[in-house]
Amino acid sequence: MVPLLVNGVWTIAVKVLADIINGVIGSYLPHICVIILTISAAIALIAQTKPKFIMQNEVLSDCFCCSPPWIAVRVLGCIFAWLTLLGSEDADSAGLPARVIAVISDPDQGGVALDLISGLVIIFAIASFLLPLLLDFGLLEFVGALLTRYMRPVFRVPGRAAVDCITSWIGDGTLGVMLTCNQYEGGYYSAREAAVISTTFSAVSITFSLVVLNQVGMMQHFGVYYLLICFVGIICAIICPRIPPLSLKKDTYLVPGKAMSESIPPEFKNSREYGLSLAMKRVAEHKGAGEFFYSGFKNCVSMWFSVLPTVMCIGTVALILANHTEIFQFLGKPFVPLLELLKVEDAVAASSTMIVGFADMFTPSVIIAGTTAPAATKFIVAVVSVTQVLFLDEVGGLILGSHLPINIFELFVIFLERTIISLLIVCPIAHMLF
Repeated sequence: MVPLLVNGVWTIAVKVLADIINGVIGSYLPHICVIILTISAAIALIAQTKPKFIMQNEVLSDCFCCSPPWIAVRVLGCIFAWLTLLGSEDADSAGLPARVIAVISDPDQGGVALDLISGLVIIFAIASFLLPLLLDFGLLEFVGALLTRYMRPVFRVPGRAAVDCITSWIGDGTLGVMLTCNQYEGGYYSAREAAVISTTFSAVSITFSLVVLNQVGMMQHFGVYYLLICFVGIICAIICPRIPPLSLKKDTYLVPGKAMSESIPPEFKNSREYGLSLAMKRVAEHKGAGEFFYSGFKNCVSMWFSVLPTVMCIGTVALILANHTEIFQFLGKPFVPLLELLKVEDAVAASSTMIVGFADMFTPSVIIAGTTAPAATKFIVAVVSVTQVLFLDEVGGLILGSHLPINIFELFVIFLERTIISLLIVCPIAHMLF
């Protein structure tokens, strides 16, 4: 969670460890990912016959027992990964199958998705064994007791969600989704709370925000740029939980009775004393190193075999649609009147970037950088592409591949809500700045 300055670049410990491991085994990571996706698809198909070795094992049943649509996603993710790894020769002069393979395995489609999961496979492994340090030793209970009075009325979530928020905001959105999923499955968050936290508190890292702003050639404005991202993110986190679809989610729990009480019992003088008591109780319940490593192993296996295939499949399809069709440009046309109302110059060019961010966060900045749009328009697109957050080739794919109670339609609606809120805030400010 704590930012570190390494070689002049702000990062986090998980990323430092991931970079070290990547430097040692980086060339093997695509092959490792293909093996993981192959195992995921094969065992998911075998699990449909309900063999005892899967059904009677908690880890295997959780990872591989899934519905037919998700089995299809895993199989397609596996196929896309193999095609991307092997590539296609002489595709231009070959028949339709070879051309299809060439599109899937293109560096801008399947290549991007495979590179992404090659990075995620390390981060998932490291974070899975570090997450219990956040979850199992009282930190959430202590912070939750201190911050409930603020988090509940402002964001409609329990105080312990502040740790998810900090982990996502300062660290990485993928870590926040992992933490939220773990808390939901453990019964500490309701379906509504888990949906709210995963979609409104996930954030793009500072490092990637720098990359986006650099792409549109406006690095000199980073200070106000990132402050604006934080401000818009907070406003979205206040508004979105109060409107559908998030407001329609039920406060039901996967495991009843685990949620922390939000009122201070009379025997405690204040929230600090109550939080410390809850934290010590949580520590006392821990069963030692065995439970620690089992929890980390379970987290890692779940993320590897459930989420990586989803990111590979959905990410590849989304990028193919973005690069080879005009569907996102067509879907962006309804934004033209809104952009014109907000006095955004070159509204047509800006509108084409609004929906493509649902596929990939970096693509909008690439599109607008290649136009003659004025500085204010490029700045607006750079901010909105980051505050949209729910892009399918990473955070959105992780949410859909987890057990969090959100489907792709709801995810798209929340994405649109965040886009509109962002535009309403960013456009007037951009006009003042430029």
